This record gives sequence, C-alpha cells and structure tokens, in this order.
Amino acid sequence: MSDLFAPQISKEMAERRPLADRLRPKNLGEVTGQEHLTGEDGVLARMIASGSLGSMIFWGPPGTGKTTVARLLSGEAGLAFEQISAIFSGVADLKKVFESARLRRMEGRQTLLFVDEIHRFNRAQQDSFLPVMEDGTVILVGATTENPSFELNAALLSRARVLTFKSHDAESIETLLKRAEETEAKPLPLDADARQALIRMADGDGRASLTLAEEVWRAARPDEVFDTEGLGRIVQRRAPVYDKGQDGHYNLISALHKAVRGSDPDAALYYLCRMFDAGEDPLYLGRRLVRMAVEDIGLADPQALVVCNAAKDAYDYLGSPEGELALAQACVYLATAPKSNGVYVAYKAAMRAAKEHGSLLPPKHILNAPTKLMKAEGYNEGYLYDHDQPDAFSGQDYFPEKMGRKTFYDPPERGFEREIKKRLDWWAKLRRERGG
Repeated sequence: MSDLFAPQISKEMAERRPLADRLRPKNLGEVTGQEHLTGEDGVLARMIASGSLGSMIFWGPPGTGKTTVARLLSGEAGLAFEQISAIFSGVADLKKVFESARLRRMEGRQTLLFVDEIHRFNRAQQDSFLPVMEDGTVILVGATTENPSFELNAALLSRARVLTFKSHDAESIETLLKRAEETEAKPLPLDADARQALIRMADGDGRASLTLAEEVWRAARPDEVFDTEGLGRIVQRRAPVYDKGQDGHYNLISALHKAVRGSDPDAALYYLCRMFDAGEDPLYLGRRLVRMAVEDIGLADPQALVVCNAAKDAYDYLGSPEGELALAQACVYLATAPKSNGVYVAYKAAMRAAKEHGSLLPPKHILNAPTKLMKAEGYNEGYLYDHDQPDAFSGQDYFPEKMGRKTFYDPPERGFEREIKKRLDWWAKLRRERGG
C-alpha cells in the first residue's frame, strides 16, 4: 500500500522542538554553570578520566542540568541509560528496571539508572536500590531538589556521593541566551535593560531562561525591540524558587534569623522581602520575629518583644499590603537592637538543673504555713519580708538546701542588661555581707 496518505513530518516541524531540548549539550564540556563538576578539573570529569563511576546523588534547584549531565555521563562512560521518575513509578516499575539491568550485566554491560525526584520514594522503595547498587548491577544517579540529609535514607546516602548543582548565575544564563541566538540565527528583540530583566526572571533556572526567550521571539513583530516594560507585558514573571514546606522556606528563614542576630538590618530586610515576595504567610514571619526578640535580644532591650507583638497585631488589624510595613519595622528594630541571649542560656541551664535535681523541697523558711502542723514542722520560720529589710533586700537563700545556690543568668554588658548586671552585682555584695 502506498504511503501517500501517511502523516508526513517536515524537517521544519522536527526542528521546532522546545529550545531547551535543542540546546542540550552534546558533551560534559558544553555544560554551563556547573564547571565545578563538569569542567576540566571537575569531579565528574575526573571520574570519566579514571574510568570509574560510582553512584551519586545530584542535589540542586530546577533547571541546573541534572538530567542532562546524567545522560552525558552514561554516554561518555559507555553505559546503558535508564531513566525513571519517582513521581510516576512504583515497586513494579523498579523491579522491571532492575531485571533489565541484570540481563545487561550478564551480557557484560552496566546500567546507569537515573532516578528523577528520588526523594519522592518512601524508605522501603529507597532501600530496594541497595542490593543492585552493591552488586554493581546499576550505577545509581538520583536527582533531588531537596536536602538529601533530610529526605534520603542514611543507608542510601552512605553508598552514594552527593554532588551539589548550583543555580545559574547571570553570566551562565547570558551564555545560554547567546547559544540560543546562534541556534535561531537572530538576536533576542530586547534592549540591554530588558535583557538583564529576563535574566533576573529566570531566577537561576537555565531551562526557564530559554523558555522565556522563546516567548519573546514568538511575541515580537518584525523589527520590534522590547524594553523592560514591554517584556513585562509579554511574559509572565516566573515565581521565585520557594517551597513553603521545603528547603527554600528553611533556608530563607534561617538567613533572616542570622541576619537579625548579626545586626545587619539591610540583609534582614532583604530576606524578609524575599519571603513576602514568595508568598510566605506574614503571620508566620511575625511569629518568627517574636521568637528572635526573646532569643537574641532578650533583656538587652525589653521593648523588642513589645514592638514585635505590636507589629503582629498591626498586621492583623491592617492586613496586606499595609501590614507588611509593620513587620518590616519590627525586623529593622530587632536587627539594630543590642543583642543578648543571656535569658535564653539561663533558661536552658535552669531547665537542665530542674531535670537533674528532681523534686527537691524549697527551703522551709519560704513555704507558707496555713495549718498548725505546718508551723510545727518549721514552715515559714525565719522568713524575712524583703520590703521590711534595708534596701528592700533580705539576702536569704531561696534554693533547695540539698541543691545549694546556683547561678544561671549572667547578663552581658550590653543595652539595658548593663543596668541589670549592676543590680545583680549589688545584691550579691549585700548577700555576702548579710550571710545569705
């Protein structure tokens, strides 16, 4: 039968694959943005040169080339390549892949098994890789956007090397755009500022930068060049890489907390705005600011806690977007306040002592004696009412007798705690003089 009516695919249609797919590197040397791994002295280049590949976990954000590098590794090492995704695969799929790899192994060819989103597999599924890794049936290359320390079994991690993929910087995104222009044989219709804006929109994702470039070419009329405002009209701004339940969330809140603790209001405000921009719940940030007030400022500035609670209440009252300014004010206040973890350290020390010493009875002289029996037992005997003593201070010991006096709180010479330290030193002097 004639193929006259069979579907015909033109060369032009075949070449209209997505730009990111057409620009996939042909060898490790063409990979951009991961030179610490794929460069001449990179870890992977050295593995290929030595002829010895081991199992690996590729950890990094989307669009950094994890899948591409895995394919290139299999080709340069002469290995069979199998790819599965933990999102769409189950135990039955794993068994089929392992069996195919065993058959190849019997024929003398090893398999590189690339597992995308490997952190999505549960512990039992992750454990199923161990036997085929140990006997050399497969070289496992798992890809994850989440911290392997938290998401992968210790047994799996102990048998695989973790390699970190970095987000593309502006220079490597620019390299990708130039390659795209060479492939398309035409420049991007953007002025200099709009080009930089597109690079920022990519947010370190190489694949996203090429997708955005394609959108620009599709939208441009002949001889049209977009400025930054025009670029914003034709492409949707890509959401920042941020998952409120995963690494992005914890990385940014950690950065915010440490910037506040380090008394850097500019960095603290930047990370606060990063989280606002990513859609974080402002009340969550309000709660974290309250925690910083008690953990890192404490009594060095007692007003810090008041300011943070007021900011939280102001956000409740005003809502968004006006309420965010109150939280920003609290953030800057904390960053510029004197710092002290004196109460935090004292609390932890006192908690340890409370657990170590058990249910010791307080000294009897500070116990109330509402009954005759308790009076006969010596309760409240010898108690000195501090307001009736010189300087309103008796100097008596209030710790359990079997425990002895302890010092938990040692205020630093910063902020309001300078005054507190003076009082404590004065009371300690009186206590020694009065034999307390």
